Amino acid sequence: MHDRTKAAAKAAIDQEADRLVALSHRLHAHPELGFEEERACAWLTDELSSRGFAVRAGVCDLPTAFVATAGSGPLVIGVCAEYDALPGVGHACGHNVIAAAAVAAGLALARVADDLGITVKVLGTPAEENGGGKVLMIERGAFDDVHAAMMVHPAPRERLAPPVLARAQLHVEYEGRPAHASACPEEGINAADALTVAQVAIGLLRQHVPADQRIHGIVTEGGQVPNVVPAHTSADYYVRARTLAELSVLETRVRACFEAGAVATGSRLSIGTASPAYSEFRHDGPLSESYRRNAEALGRMFPEVTPADERMAASTDMANVSLVVPAIQPLVSIGSGPVGQHQEEFAAFAVRPAADRALLDGGTAMAWTAIDIALDEEQRRRLIRP
Repeated sequence: MHDRTKAAAKAAIDQEADRLVALSHRLHAHPELGFEEERACAWLTDELSSRGFAVRAGVCDLPTAFVATAGSGPLVIGVCAEYDALPGVGHACGHNVIAAAAVAAGLALARVADDLGITVKVLGTPAEENGGGKVLMIERGAFDDVHAAMMVHPAPRERLAPPVLARAQLHVEYEGRPAHASACPEEGINAADALTVAQVAIGLLRQHVPADQRIHGIVTEGGQVPNVVPAHTSADYYVRARTLAELSVLETRVRACFEAGAVATGSRLSIGTASPAYSEFRHDGPLSESYRRNAEALGRMFPEVTPADERMAASTDMANVSLVVPAIQPLVSIGSGPVGQHQEEFAAFAVRPAADRALLDGGTAMAWTAIDIALDEEQRRRLIRP
């Protein structure tokens, strides 16, 4: 039954290969920012509903989130789709590949769901880049009945369990007082100086944090014209650490740097969180090993992990999913060589033949992994346990 079921799942993807690739390219050609993915959400839900999925759009009070369901078995497998893009560089993180691979896995598992005794859910999760759509969906119950969750992410190299850092996203504003910058500068309170002091303090702090921590940001407003003392400035900053516990400590230190700017200049400081915190990733061992076997059966190769690979850590709200249900997010190579995510060149690679192959292989490997788990009584009991 095992081989027969996997063959049926792969056949479902092979039959839809042209449509899946076209879907990926369509998403790529029309990038949309987080929580604004109206076309992407419509295209994905149309594709799934036309293939027999029961689709609920606008779930969890998020207009561009959805859940598409097929099958009715007791083991519920969630496949996550991301489809938001980045400002300026479009799909330079390859979320078009992620979304199409999720649809591929969903179609494959729907074909064999009754034989396996599973329910497959394709979860449309908006705003991974900035907004934490999955965190909001967790809080609002979308993952309550899911027993295992998975997705694949495009990358330069194949990786089974990539390092993931917890992340806080801060929005900082300073309020000062305007004045003529030449005639009476002493009457002003310079909010730009406050931000400069904070950035200098953060730059000095970087010398004294561990190598696996990150602090980086941009100024979103620095003043209006040179002859007016800037009365308002703002910045967006990311703070990253290995775990949520370590992140809490580092975030306190970074906030103190911003407070220093306010104290030094007399500005008023406000700090908000621009999205929910992203957590560390708890890669599920049995799911990961099953994915490895299946990806290798499709000809994917996992190179030896180097120290440079270990340093290339990012953050994702899929990590938050991994803390509530067993989950994986392997990296699938799209043949971009030295070009990494969030570069314009990576966006170009995300619609080349290697990326098209990656979405089909990634979808197939995820489907086969779900089949392995569904047919393994020990793993099935592990996942469904009360």
